[in-house]
Amino acid sequence: MSLADEIREQPQVLARLLDRQAAPVREIARSLAARSIDTVFIAARGTSDNAAAYAKYVWGAFNRVPVVLAAPSLFSIYRRPPRLRNTLVVGVSQSGQSPDIVGVLEEARRQGAPTLAIVNEPSSPLARAADAVVDIGAGREEAVAATKSYTAQLAAIAMLSAAVGGDDERWGELQRVPDLVAKALELDPVIAERAERYRFMAHCVVLGRGFNYATAFEWALKLKELAYVIAEPYSSADFQHGPVAMVERGFPVLAVAPDGAVFEDTRALLARLVEERQVELVVVSDRDEALSLAHTPLRLPPGETEWLTPLVAIAPAQLFCYHLTRAKGFDTEAPRGLRKVTLTR
Repeated sequence: MSLADEIREQPQVLARLLDRQAAPVREIARSLAARSIDTVFIAARGTSDNAAAYAKYVWGAFNRVPVVLAAPSLFSIYRRPPRLRNTLVVGVSQSGQSPDIVGVLEEARRQGAPTLAIVNEPSSPLARAADAVVDIGAGREEAVAATKSYTAQLAAIAMLSAAVGGDDERWGELQRVPDLVAKALELDPVIAERAERYRFMAHCVVLGRGFNYATAFEWALKLKELAYVIAEPYSSADFQHGPVAMVERGFPVLAVAPDGAVFEDTRALLARLVEERQVELVVVSDRDEALSLAHTPLRLPPGETEWLTPLVAIAPAQLFCYHLTRAKGFDTEAPRGLRKVTLTR
């Protein structure tokens, strides 16, 4: 199966996950409710680390729990792990094979902390190290660049949030996601044409904020590993604290700006960048006020609440990276120097 096939498969993957894992996720939520948990500690690498950043916002906003992203080297290299009392320790991984991520959960179990794996391989070492497992069920992901496993990880995180909160309304909102992702993927021919404009792009910044902070980082990662673009991701707030100084006329700025609490601040920044710096702007949004600023507007389907927009907004970003890679004449299936499974210690 090619990268393009896996991108297009995402609506089916998400629908299957919502169907098959609803009961197991609710059971995990009931089990966690019986524990005294003050903090969530997440270990992940690469694309999965970007999914963990989404959890930081979703679980923080809706479940009101502090979420910490682990430094696995404290466990594997320095052998000075933090104390994990009253902490839920979560490992997020496509393969579940990376020793440093597995080691975090193994140490958590030694300390008596509850552990959870969000993984695409339910028989993997990471799954065996965990007390509970959410099998994202994305199926075999053959392309080196992770796409369908990423959106499935986001969906699993969202499902856990709604289940722990006992929130039927948000669970209902989740049910709309597969159809919205399918609609977003209908942009494929438009993006294929517009990506040609950027075939000589060597560097850019990618902006996102709030729930879509993770989207900015994942879009930038795909630009780096597929199209070999030096793509720097920022919160649209952090970007103004220094990095904005490097932007000049024609500098490519890619932004994720769906409707929501951070929209107006993001729109105002994009308007200033266009007016004062004459940047080259690509915008993923469902709001005309942001799309009208862009040289390359990529319209999201309407109807999604802000907390779930990362599952939809990443689809056109993935397509952009895929078609840009082809426009540059690179191999979408075999990025140089990369393997599907990276075993870090």
